[in-house]
Amino acid sequence: MTLEAIKWENGKLEILDQILLPAITRYVPVRGVEDGWKVINKMQVRGAPAIAIVGCLSLAVELQNEKLQDKSSLRREIEGKLNYLVSARPTAVNIKIAAEELISLANKLSKDDSITISEMNKKFLEVIDLMLIKDISDNKAIGDYGANEILKKIPDDNLVRVVTHCNTGTLATAGYGTALGVVRSLHKKKRLEQVYCTETRPYNQGARLTAYELVHEKIPGTLICDDMVAALMKSRRISAVVVGADRVAANGDTANKIGTYQIAIVAKHHGVPFYIAAPQTSIDFSISSGEHIPIEERPDREMTHLNDQRIAAAGIQCWNPAFDVTPANLITGIITEVGVYRPEDLIKLQSTS
Repeated sequence: MTLEAIKWENGKLEILDQILLPAITRYVPVRGVEDGWKVINKMQVRGAPAIAIVGCLSLAVELQNEKLQDKSSLRREIEGKLNYLVSARPTAVNIKIAAEELISLANKLSKDDSITISEMNKKFLEVIDLMLIKDISDNKAIGDYGANEILKKIPDDNLVRVVTHCNTGTLATAGYGTALGVVRSLHKKKRLEQVYCTETRPYNQGARLTAYELVHEKIPGTLICDDMVAALMKSRRISAVVVGADRVAANGDTANKIGTYQIAIVAKHHGVPFYIAAPQTSIDFSISSGEHIPIEERPDREMTHLNDQRIAAAGIQCWNPAFDVTPANLITGIITEVGVYRPEDLIKLQSTS
């Protein structure tokens, strides 16, 4: 059975509660924008692409049942609620970009006198519906481009070993995955020997979620602690590191789950190619460099407790940034749905978008 993190059918939205995985599989109904904000903020749904999709679908749930008054009111409601959803997780840019595009669409439709309010609402819902289909298609393209890129310098009879961090698979997207999509494509080509996934403290997305996906899909995987990456690269031949992204600046600097930066440094030292796998919606051309990416800070409890059991000394101060920024000079390439780009070449994507 294929994993399904987002269920959207007949106007009803449910998300797989990722806080409970891998012990419990439970779907949570999302009945509107307020529910959408909460499941994103509480990390019941996470992963930049999935955050954008669930946020927009939560608005779609409300719009289906809305008593429509006039187009101007509908436009204001769309804009206000989308901006509210963006505030749930400030670092991930996908939902910000999706909100900007949908607000622009709402403005355009509201000014078009040939379109009725019901037609405006219907068109808006159709665009949100397509986000699910497009995300899976984009992820499969990312997977294939990434697999081919990694295999370029690998002899035909050799299998590859890949390191990944956090969770970037079906659970973080509409399906297939970004960085884990690259792993899936390597496995499909029968060229994957092993993928090493880090535990990803303090929230353990690697241990709880990526490991869960690898076992479920029967992909050869090995879990390692976050502090084992250097030892792994010294003792075993690693072909590449592939991670996801929550926001990529115009110069290629990339914000991703905390711990990514140190893996990039270790990869550079050991001569291991380091790749970012992300759709174009993760690239924020309005930000020149990583210095300007807002970094979300999470509650202390994520560090001090494990399953409601305190594991840190009471009274200790905590610093818990959810993300760090990997400088572009440590990144070999950025894998998108339209190809692989060196960080300095991202500008080519802006001119075509």
